[in-house]
Amino acid sequence: MGEQFGKTGFFFNENAQWEYAGEGVTRSVMSYDNDMMLVVVKFKKGAVGSLHKHPHKQFSYVIKGSFEVNMNGEKRIQKVGDGYLMPPNVEHGVVALEESALVDVFVPHREDFLKH
Repeated sequence: MGEQFGKTGFFFNENAQWEYAGEGVTRSVMSYDNDMMLVVVKFKKGAVGSLHKHPHKQFSYVIKGSFEVNMNGEKRIQKVGDGYLMPPNVEHGVVALEESALVDVFVPHREDFLKH
């Protein structure tokens, strides 16, 4: 087994470090290791998570508000308690219909989300 790295063990919301992730969007990398990453993303009403794709599997779970989710051209409205599991390299994005938040899990971790 390879060497583990990252922000593992207990984590607490009060210690979250938020960073700009686009107009009206902030995110906090809560925990990660070689294999996975947990991120909380907050959106102001109308904020857009632009269409994009990446080589990671992604599970997203709505914890506040509601979104129009676009996955590979298919649009659905999702609200608290809803989510999606997305394979690698599928184009996706969201629009916050109100003040909203998601929990994202990436497999493996997103190197581009880490500050060096």
